[in-house]
Amino acid sequence: MTTASRTLDSPATTVTGRRLGPATLALRQGRLELRQFLRSRESVVFTMAFPVVLLLIFASVFRDEIGGGVRFTQYFVTGMIASGLVAVGFQNLAIQIPGERDRGILKRLRGTPMPQWVYFAGKVIMVGVIALAETALLLGTATLFFDLQLPTTAAKWFTFGWVSLLGITACTLLGIAFSSLAQTGRGASATATPVALILQFISGVFIVFTQLPSWMQQVAALFPLKWMCQGLRSVFLPSSFAAQEPAGSFELGRVALVLSIWCVLGLVLCLTTFRWTTRRDG
Repeated sequence: MTTASRTLDSPATTVTGRRLGPATLALRQGRLELRQFLRSRESVVFTMAFPVVLLLIFASVFRDEIGGGVRFTQYFVTGMIASGLVAVGFQNLAIQIPGERDRGILKRLRGTPMPQWVYFAGKVIMVGVIALAETALLLGTATLFFDLQLPTTAAKWFTFGWVSLLGITACTLLGIAFSSLAQTGRGASATATPVALILQFISGVFIVFTQLPSWMQQVAALFPLKWMCQGLRSVFLPSSFAAQEPAGSFELGRVALVLSIWCVLGLVLCLTTFRWTTRRDG
């Protein structure tokens, strides 16, 4: 039995007629979404293994300092964590949801007794669990093989938490909204992947941000990935490195503001653009 059919057979009540609570419904749906994700080898490899492979390659090739006593690995891992959150939240959902819509899964879900919000709750739980695993995998790899210096203060770990939370929230909402652009499930990857790759190149993931052309920096500043990377740099890089940022500081207040705005914008786009059926179904 497929995960889709399992989902369709999961109404809001049990066989005894007892109505399930919201938390139970969400957790059940989240468990089903995780099973579906883990059964797809392509999704697991591309979403979780690919960022780790890139980290291993770049950190092995570029071992020099980029200035201020900061090694490239210490800088690069911040971009890879942010990029991993984009892959898990934005790219994964922007590809997965159109496939489910194209196969008629969403249309059938809409006709079941299960509340519609449960579907989205399941996606959020799946994204949250995978994001935690992805981040832990990247940090563990960088620490074991490349001597990554982890944060040593509670304040930096707190910053790491809220930047990651706002970032993954924005990416998840934008991934759900972006899923409505793909005409078919097959075209979803070709629609979402180039967007993610372009943002990585212009947001300081693969290249030190201040080495990019100024016009490229200004374009990147319009999108959340740049601010996610900048917020994470404040966690993993020394305070002295803030002087090498474009504004001469990590601008954590602006990081929080921009990411919050994208969260609100993503929610509005989800509410106004999400489609349960394909265009050919009306």
